[in-house]
Amino acid sequence: MIKVLMLDVDGVMTDGGIIYDENGHETKRFDVKDGLGIKLAQKHGIEVIIISGRKSVVTDLRTKELGIRRVYTGVKDKLECYSSLKKELRVCDEECAYIGDDLNDISLLKTVGFSATVSDAFDYMKDSVDYVTVKNGGSGAVRELIEVILERNGKWAEIKNSFFS
Repeated sequence: MIKVLMLDVDGVMTDGGIIYDENGHETKRFDVKDGLGIKLAQKHGIEVIIISGRKSVVTDLRTKELGIRRVYTGVKDKLECYSSLKKELRVCDEECAYIGDDLNDISLLKTVGFSATVSDAFDYMKDSVDYVTVKNGGSGAVRELIEVILERNGKWAEIKNSFFS
């Protein structure tokens, strides 16, 4: 059973694009379907954690809005961050999932119990994971993965049916 889902941000929660306005302020686009998926995961016992190589005020705003308590940005060594988290949360690799999309994610993807990348990642990333989303990064890939995890955890049918009753 997956208890912890860790997410990269740029290229996973977003399409990887970073827009700067004329004042140097950064903007990013996040998919609201991913947001609902994150809330569903949290409600059903999955701790969602951000591990990103890049610091971003926009990421901080979005994760705060989603109630993600553990947000690690500007991380140079994602595997080291994960090792500390694993001890703190008292979970094993098999209880952890991670989705990333680029070279700095590979060591962590090879370590967790369930690894994923987005459909628009480079082919060599797709060869390194357990699951490749149908959706692109920033376009529902996180939601898709969450539904897969909730299905594996035996919860998705109940969750989905609760919205139709």
